[in-house]
Amino acid sequence: MESGAALGLRERKKRATRAALGEAAVRLAVEHGAENVTVEMISEAAGVSPRTFFNYFASHDDAFAMIDADLGPRVTRAVLAAPAALSPLEALRAALAAELADVESQSEVWTLLPVVLDRSPRLFARVMTAQAGQEQELARAIAVRLGREVPEAPVDVCGGQDTGLYAQLLAGVAGTAVRVSVGHWCSHPETPFAEVFHEVFDQLAAGLTAPLAPAGTDR
Repeated sequence: MESGAALGLRERKKRATRAALGEAAVRLAVEHGAENVTVEMISEAAGVSPRTFFNYFASHDDAFAMIDADLGPRVTRAVLAAPAALSPLEALRAALAAELADVESQSEVWTLLPVVLDRSPRLFARVMTAQAGQEQELARAIAVRLGREVPEAPVDVCGGQDTGLYAQLLAGVAGTAVRVSVGHWCSHPETPFAEVFHEVFDQLAAGLTAPLAPAGTDR
């Protein structure tokens, strides 16, 4: 996975524009309600044209939910390209850490996003659907990394791919770990996000062993 410093100018501009549109959408939704915010309003606030908006988001709702359609493929490529010596968890940790390297520069929008989603069941459902799709992509990459042959077409009765239980579990747990990391950091911004993120993944790597209770307390 390329770090921000290693990205080309075009890719950096692309990510910056997507972030600006998402931030504008979230701020406007908090102020006016998502149902009252138009693509034109978001585009004007971000300093781009409505036509440019649809180069970054497939729909009006995706901007409020800050859904990056390129995220899943980028993380998948990074997991598959990671050194063979890394475990699947280590490869996934490195890929996600690179994607989240700029979270602290968007602290306000990550704090406001839960407010927007709480007010709109439709947007919340859209986020859950997108995350489920990203987890399926990750599970496939993990399975392939483990040497499992995964058919392109869905093969199970629920419409998913036969990636195996381990790959599905790791992809799901990783998604939860990211959500927990962001949520905890938003509540405790005095702690660097990277520190929170890596502590969460250290806990996963350790098998989620319960921490020792402080002396004189009951756990």
